[in-house]
Amino acid sequence: MTQDAIVTKCLPNGMAEVVVTRTTACGSNCGNCESCIFQSELKTLARNQVDAKPGQRVVIESKSSKIYGAAMLVYILPIVLVVFGYAVAYAAGAGEGVCVASSFAGLLIGAAIIVMSQRLGKNKKPITFDIVQLN
Repeated sequence: MTQDAIVTKCLPNGMAEVVVTRTTACGSNCGNCESCIFQSELKTLARNQVDAKPGQRVVIESKSSKIYGAAMLVYILPIVLVVFGYAVAYAAGAGEGVCVASSFAGLLIGAAIIVMSQRLGKNKKPITFDIVQLN
């Protein structure tokens, strides 16, 4: 996965601080809808492989597999567990209320899995970025 960024600082260990501008679902024109609640710029560290200098526009890259894995965990797993909880209760012949309660239980299990993976995953390698080219 690649993104455009701007180098803000060069660090002595071959790293650089970069600013990535978030794109919005409304076409990046927040002045029209004024509903954006998130900051539009994010700072992160990236390996400076091309010797970029502060102020230069660059392209940064990260491993897509880590991004997709995180998205699957956060977005897909809870939905699957909600449907699974409902289906198991329905197959057992439970009433509608029990089926809905089982789906909420699946949602809570999904949330617990996400929280536990975040707590246990602190020792794992975080998502890293590399500056791959100057823009």
